[in-house]
Formats: sequence, structure tokens, C-alpha cells
Amino acid sequence: MTPVPSLPPRPLWQRAAETAMGLCLAVMAVAVFVNVVLRYGFGDGVPASEELSRLLFVWMVFIGATAAYPLGEHMAFTALLRPFQHRSPGFLALMTRLIHALVVFTCVLIAWGSWQQVVVGMDSTSVVMGYRMALLPLPAFLCSVAIGVMATVDLVRNKPIDFGHESEVE
Repeated sequence: MTPVPSLPPRPLWQRAAETAMGLCLAVMAVAVFVNVVLRYGFGDGVPASEELSRLLFVWMVFIGATAAYPLGEHMAFTALLRPFQHRSPGFLALMTRLIHALVVFTCVLIAWGSWQQVVVGMDSTSVVMGYRMALLPLPAFLCSVAIGVMATVDLVRNKPIDFGHESEVE
């Protein structure tokens, strides 16, 4: 028998993000399942189940988006750059810097808009559970700040675009 190669240990931030997403998913699944059983079995449900599931889903999505960026798992239009991969290294480097700069710019726009929503949400509460509505746009703000910082580091370090993706448009 040939030994199975072991995977390298995952960083702490990756395990923490996966754990947080797993907890969000588990609580959502239990809340929805209990609500369905109560509605169909007993004719009454838990009103907080929908709000809780919506809040946890939003957080789970943005935690996942933040964790996916350093792993290179976001959408990559490598088909646009592949023709220049071997022909023009100068143009490829320029386009790589432009892509990183556009990611930073997009993160600034998302952070600005989501922060405005956080400020507006501080004065209102959810209907059933009573949490501050600022908790809904907050993960978008945190995600855009985190990805913006990582993209800025990539821009400063002039990190090359990874062409090792399985498909050209992911």
C-alpha cells in the first residue's frame, strides 16, 4: 500500500472562519427545522426563526467571502490575461496591478456604502428579535475592509495573478 499524503495544516484564521460558518449553518438548519416541525405538526412556529436565519446567512456569506480571498477562490477572469502570459510580461504586470487596484477601489466603495447602512441601522431594531439592524450590513463592511487590506498588500507586493485555475472563468 502506498501511504496517503497528508494535507498541510490549515492556518488558524481558516479554521476559525470554517468553524464560524459551520456554526452559522448548524444554527440556521436547527432553527428552520424546528420551525417547520412546529408549523406543520402543531400549527404554530417560532417567529424569530426567520430573522435569525437571515442574519446568520448574511454573516456566513461574508465570512466565507473573506476567507476565500487569500486562498484565491474568488472569481478570476484569467482568460482575459492568458494571451499575454508569455508574450508580454510588462503588459501582464501592468494589468495585474490594475486588477489589484480595481479590487481595492471596489472594496472602498462597498465599505463606504455598507458603513452608511450600519450608521442608519443603529437607530432601528428588527421586528421580532429586537437586534440592531446595523448587524445586517456590518459583515459587508468588515469583509470589504479585510479584502481591501489583502488586495492592497497584493498590490504593494505586486503579487502575480494565479493562472493555475481549473477553468478559465471561475
